[in-house]
Amino acid sequence: MPLYEVETKGHIMILWAEDTDTAHSVVAESYPNEEVLRLIKRPRDTWVISKAALGITSGSLDPCSTARDCLARAEGDKLHAIRLYMNAKGVDLDQARKVIESNMVMGW
Repeated sequence: MPLYEVETKGHIMILWAEDTDTAHSVVAESYPNEEVLRLIKRPRDTWVISKAALGITSGSLDPCSTARDCLARAEGDKLHAIRLYMNAKGVDLDQARKVIESNMVMGW
């Protein structure tokens, strides 16, 4: 199945779809208020993002595997992930929120 790169005003999505019509349908279902600005069939079945292009050039960025596990178990529900992280690490609400949100920004 081909890999597509789809850009809307607010998002860049990477998805597998049978054809361009199906890719449009996936976007319309997920983000019904956003117009597809660009839809490209990728030449390969992988997607690579350069850290330098995102401005991540130092080793100071350290994703937390516990936070990522909590996000995965919470299926992306931030509040539930925060609760899971608080329980797992024994930290307060503010600390858990910062860790979960920073890991969401890094793309869990």
